[in-house]
Amino acid sequence: MTIALRPRLPIRFRGRSYLALVLTPEEPLDAWFAGLDAWAAQSPGFFRTRPVVLDVSGVAHEREDVEKLLAGFGERGVRVVGLEGAKPSWVTPEMPPLFTGGKVVDVEAVPETVSGPAANGPAPGGVVTGGPDAAPESAPEPAALNDMPRMEPATRGGHQEAASLLIEEPVRSGASVFFPQGDVTVLGSVASGAEIMAGGSIHVYGALRGRAIAGCGGNPRARIFCRKMEAELLAIDGLYKTTEDLAPELRGKPIQAWLEGDAMKVAALG
Repeated sequence: MTIALRPRLPIRFRGRSYLALVLTPEEPLDAWFAGLDAWAAQSPGFFRTRPVVLDVSGVAHEREDVEKLLAGFGERGVRVVGLEGAKPSWVTPEMPPLFTGGKVVDVEAVPETVSGPAANGPAPGGVVTGGPDAAPESAPEPAALNDMPRMEPATRGGHQEAASLLIEEPVRSGASVFFPQGDVTVLGSVASGAEIMAGGSIHVYGALRGRAIAGCGGNPRARIFCRKMEAELLAIDGLYKTTEDLAPELRGKPIQAWLEGDAMKVAALG
């Protein structure tokens, strides 16, 4: 008797990376959650679609502590997709999985070369982080500031509002700039592995080799401008384009990116 064997279908595996926000609660928790609530009120909808990993290493000493933390985030509508810093015995099947192997970065004071609303220190929603092993990038060639368009500052009651962060040095690999209150302008370059997140638009007057995420608080009118496009990722209001999605002829060119409906457009400047 002959049995015909059905051909085995191939299984395709693909590796993908996703951006996640790591939150590290600190004692006293009531004050920390109050600060989180105040920040979330300034950027409504920020956590709606953003995955969050919770680092409990500084505040959890037993399983009950983790459960209370998760309950606090659940009450605020924050979706926690993973845990860090917890013992495996604390994690139940009902909890998010335990993550390991993430790259650790330390929150540092904003450098003196940064000016704007965050110049006096890393206020909530305006921080610069970077790993201790981050290597500096060589300074870019001087850029002509008139070569790139500028967004007009917001006004209220006839007075201009200060809603921008100016960074006067290159953003090094492994660093992350987070400023949900408004625009971020970088006079130097953004190195590969670095990240700029802004509630408004992003202006890079050097080469953009890392990730630029504009309109992160839900602003579809935000734009991204750079003098030399070599970006790993561009994102506006949750819509993303990676290096593979960008036209090859745009590499090395000054570009702008914006949204038209549910599509991101990227075009050369000039």
